[in-house]
Amino acid sequence: MSQSALKASTIATTMRFGRSRICGRAVPVLVVAVAALLVGCAQRDSITVGAVPDDYRTNHPIVIAEKNQKIDLPVGAGDRGMTGSQRDTLLGFLDGYDKSAAPTLTIQVPSGSANEVAATAAARDFARLAVAAGVKRNRIVVTSYQAASSEISSPVRVAYVSVRAQTDKCGRWPDDLVDTAENKHYADFGCSYQNNLAAQMDNPADLLGPRKPSTIDAENRGAVIDVYRSRGISDEFLGNSEVSY
Repeated sequence: MSQSALKASTIATTMRFGRSRICGRAVPVLVVAVAALLVGCAQRDSITVGAVPDDYRTNHPIVIAEKNQKIDLPVGAGDRGMTGSQRDTLLGFLDGYDKSAAPTLTIQVPSGSANEVAATAAARDFARLAVAAGVKRNRIVVTSYQAASSEISSPVRVAYVSVRAQTDKCGRWPDDLVDTAENKHYADFGCSYQNNLAAQMDNPADLLGPRKPSTIDAENRGAVIDVYRSRGISDEFLGNSEVSY
């Protein structure tokens, strides 16, 4: 008998009697079917499914580091010293200067520009204004930089280094936004939020831990409590507070 005929005979016998003879023992048809399924699955690769590990706070962490604070103050070739708008802009810029840390304030004057003379005069006024704003005189350095062209007016650059909370720049799009096969958020997700949060931190040390609370004003607290006690509870308040069903 051929092999195919023998197999057909075995299947027919199994369907008729519900059992097949394997190695001289009776094995239920269900067990044979389960064994066949297991043999078929034994050759398949296993797939591990886990949670998405990345997070926007991990991709765009807020760090505390030194950052160069700088501003360019435009100076016209016909200006004679500091103008009112330059004064207001510089005072606003120096508002973030930490007088206790006292970093070096650098004033860079353009050299070889069309407004070199006017910029030099304005830089002297900027230095005097900085001293009046609380910057120590020995922490102010006036230097020069080479202008790009002698036919245009270059600004006076004022800069100092301070410790700030900061994160990386936004706008990274390395992959297609539509490609979500890995079920992960896109690279720029949460970057704007982290930058806004870092910019709002007036004291970067607040991200490291809570500050010590200030001393309470016991006298003012007692006065407030006395006023509250003297008022009592008015009938109007009780009438509005009662709930009727």
